[in-house]
Amino acid sequence: MRVLVTGATGFLGGHLVTEMAKGPHVPVCAYREGSDTGPIDRLGLEKVRFDLTDPASMRGSLDGVDAVVHLAAYYTFTGRKELYEKVNVQGTGMLLRACQEKGVRRFLYCSSTEAMGPIAHPPADEDAPLDPQYEYGRSKVRAEELVRASGLDWTVLRPSGIYGPSNVDDVAYYFITSFNGLASKFIIGTGRNLIQFVHVQDVVRAFLLALDQPVSIGRTYIISQARPYTYEEVYRLLADILGKREPRWRLPKWLAWTLMLPIEGFNALLRRDNFLWRRETVRSVTSDRGFSIERARRELGYEPRYDLPQGMDETVAWYRENGYL
Repeated sequence: MRVLVTGATGFLGGHLVTEMAKGPHVPVCAYREGSDTGPIDRLGLEKVRFDLTDPASMRGSLDGVDAVVHLAAYYTFTGRKELYEKVNVQGTGMLLRACQEKGVRRFLYCSSTEAMGPIAHPPADEDAPLDPQYEYGRSKVRAEELVRASGLDWTVLRPSGIYGPSNVDDVAYYFITSFNGLASKFIIGTGRNLIQFVHVQDVVRAFLLALDQPVSIGRTYIISQARPYTYEEVYRLLADILGKREPRWRLPKWLAWTLMLPIEGFNALLRRDNFLWRRETVRSVTSDRGFSIERARRELGYEPRYDLPQGMDETVAWYRENGYL
């Protein structure tokens, strides 16, 4: 099967097409003008220019394609509202229409557990109420609705926070690398709130499992590691890997919120943004994000191969080898 992979030059897309290059499916790597296609070229993979704001490029990219794995998105938690709508929602809608016009029936969409937002009673399953905290998550909710209404043979996958080697512009990256600085000294809140990561290779396996199994058609799946961890557990793990002391101080939520205000204003003045030093992040780290993967286990045979200690150790080693730590 020839599979168009949008976002093939990105973090997840790069790992996915590398695995797909082993067969049996043939990846067609969609890339945006100006993206680094070096890894794709070194693998000898077919590539096609693609832009989520250009319907003509979408139709052209679908020639001879049997299925689409749609990963490309405007991915940031601090971006412009109009771009979330234009790229993530309208762009997905245009791609769905292009698939309908070209007769491409199979469509796998990469959403996010950020479409679900903070979880009141973890672990949450796919039927839990959606309460996205960020505009990014809200755009994923709207795009999911378009996918479900498309009439195509769709599957929606919602990975949680993806981490792993080559991730250098993501929440998990900032979470890990910031531990070398001030963030290693304190935890905001009690430290007992939940966070749930997933290794990029486990997400790759989930997409390939869903692609190959008709049972996944018309279904939504949470893709994550086996269980959530508390922030205390994650920081303890990072301290052990990085050879540092784990955070000793707890900063109350109200105080952290107050302290973030001038920092956020100063960064805005310098036109410098850092996801970690924002008031909205205080709310995020003092709420729970804990999810159940039982549906994916039961229907897809998905089982994460990476636990957090193993995955974090591998990721930190990659950051060190490549000069990020």
